[in-house]
Amino acid sequence: MFRSGPGFRALFLGAAGLALIAGGDAAAQAKEARCAVPATSAGGPSNAHTRYVEANLNPPVIQPGARPYSLAERMRTYDVPGISVAVIHGGKLDWARGWGLRDTASCAPVTPDTAFQAASISKVATAMIALRLVEQGKLALDQDINLWLRSWQLPRDPKLDPDGVTLRQLLSHTAGLGVHGFPGYLPDAPLPTPAQILDGKAPANTAAVRSVLPVGAQWTYSGGGYVLTQLALADVSGMPFADLAQRELLRPLGMTRSAYAQPPTTAIRADMAFAHAHGTPIPGNYHVYPELGPAGLWTSASDLARLLIDVQASAAGQAGHRLSPAMTRTMLTPIMGNWGLGPAVYLDGARRFGHDGLNEGFQSLMIAYVDKGEGVVVLTNGGNGKRLMDEVVRAIATDYGWKDIAPPAVQEKVLTGAELAKVAGRFEGGGLSVILEARPDGLFADTGGPSPERLTALSATRFLSDARGIVVQFTPDYSSFDIVEGGPPIKFLRAKPSAPAPKADGP
Repeated sequence: MFRSGPGFRALFLGAAGLALIAGGDAAAQAKEARCAVPATSAGGPSNAHTRYVEANLNPPVIQPGARPYSLAERMRTYDVPGISVAVIHGGKLDWARGWGLRDTASCAPVTPDTAFQAASISKVATAMIALRLVEQGKLALDQDINLWLRSWQLPRDPKLDPDGVTLRQLLSHTAGLGVHGFPGYLPDAPLPTPAQILDGKAPANTAAVRSVLPVGAQWTYSGGGYVLTQLALADVSGMPFADLAQRELLRPLGMTRSAYAQPPTTAIRADMAFAHAHGTPIPGNYHVYPELGPAGLWTSASDLARLLIDVQASAAGQAGHRLSPAMTRTMLTPIMGNWGLGPAVYLDGARRFGHDGLNEGFQSLMIAYVDKGEGVVVLTNGGNGKRLMDEVVRAIATDYGWKDIAPPAVQEKVLTGAELAKVAGRFEGGGLSVILEARPDGLFADTGGPSPERLTALSATRFLSDARGIVVQFTPDYSSFDIVEGGPPIKFLRAKPSAPAPKADGP
């Protein structure tokens, strides 16, 4: 749906990706057919809520008279071997369970304790650790990060970052640094040090992390900025980042199934999911991510729920949590667009915060209310996990009445030409752009591809891209829209019309 660079485009699963899933579906089902269906009890306790999820999945738009899908059906459709879910209700962990297989090699089931790669959700935990050290006086939010680095320095760009970049900018993706994300390494491959990653030197497999845009001028997602944060935290604490994370966050929260451990520890290996492609574990069973800060957390859905609960309690003004109420407010205050210091933050309706993630063979999602103890975590280990997660979250939100987290499925809404004309225009955000055109048969998105794609209207301000499963929500005045399902939570602003070219003087 959006024009973008090749690195960012990987976050959006378009028609080609769906075709690959369809092509791999038969192979996936054949592979899974070798495994007996796990006993219901293997996934954890069942109750009315879990049974509702098992029987009531829907895409954003439904046809008249269509029946809901079962979870088992959608796992097959989206080629997802295993899924783990944890739900927060009333400020407590309400339930957690898994479905399917943690790997199709051993046929082991997903349990409530199965560890998955959290992927970019790792950034939220990393940000919390950084903000704890700020509260301890070991770091500063608004000073040049080079002042705190001992083992490496970010090269200064006199035009783009003449005064350096700050921790606040690194955590909010406003530092103007490059390197969006990381492909990871095979388990037996040599691993680069953080300094080698930042300099793009062998054995690192990504480019050097450097300033590519003016600091603070716009939002641009940078996993590279979180590797820089990882190194700063290790330098100022005098201990490895993984050990620091255990001391400052994971152990105090009782996150016993979590570790920034790449490769995974023996304890994680005892019940861990493998990354899958087309129903089969990828070579090596998973990729290793020495980029711990942005991508390296192994965790369970229940453990991530514990993190969300701690943030909610602090946001409610309670003392004795990982961050003070004042620092939690700082973390959950948007810096630019939808982004706070670590999580994405949504201010339309009841305030929410969260993050999603994509590592090779893993996709993850967590979202929770700021001002009430409700939320959900979903982890998957292959296929088009993002679409499955969105449907699971929709079912849970419908069951619990969380309309801000995910509205119920609806039938397509027919809009008038005048209503569509309000939407039309060019929008830009996060390095992406899209031109929306109102036609007699609906709204079309032109992204420079072979042909514009039609968007389905869910309401006068909410639209679905069928090809990619992306849902966007416009503001009432149509000055901007946000991606609210199917992709990163990016805000797009209406671009100002180009000024007409001056007329040439006559002869």
